[in-house]
Amino acid sequence: MDFVKQLGVRGLNHLIGSASWAQDRLRKHAGARLLVQAGPLFSVRLGLDHAGLFHLASGSDEPDVRLTLPPDAPVRALLDRNNLFSSVKLEGSVDVAESLAFVFRNLEWDIEADLAALIGDVPAYRLVRIGRSLGDGLRQGAGNALANVHEYAVDESGLLPGKDHVSAFGNAVNALRDDVARLEKRLSRI
Repeated sequence: MDFVKQLGVRGLNHLIGSASWAQDRLRKHAGARLLVQAGPLFSVRLGLDHAGLFHLASGSDEPDVRLTLPPDAPVRALLDRNNLFSSVKLEGSVDVAESLAFVFRNLEWDIEADLAALIGDVPAYRLVRIGRSLGDGLRQGAGNALANVHEYAVDESGLLPGKDHVSAFGNAVNALRDDVARLEKRLSRI
């Protein structure tokens, strides 16, 4: 597991190293300690060094910032990155948490530049276009599958109530409440 954590830190540092603005922003918080938790099974302690890069930290000291990721973080990272960032809970030092949130929200991986260094500009450009097209197709396919499951569960099988049924039920509850209130008034007069 330490190998996976170390690999993740190296990847994160590669992204930050390619964006000097991110390094500058994090450099201000050198020495800060972070605890990243994703469910009950995964947690990693990180520290920020003087270059604005992360390193694995040890010890059980209270972290300056605690980031709690939702259980479905890997899926959200692939399908809806903006929604992932809005669901991360940040606790601790406001300055460090604000800088981390800004960096992670605005940090982009220039995969084309990294591929170009390995295989050349034209093949990298084409691979990235193919990858984006494939990703868009997978997202659209997943969306269509969810829409089909929703349609089946609501319209065809009746497993879930539709909006009209929920609205009719709410109206019926409101009418019953009003009828009971009128009955109570009549009974109180007797």
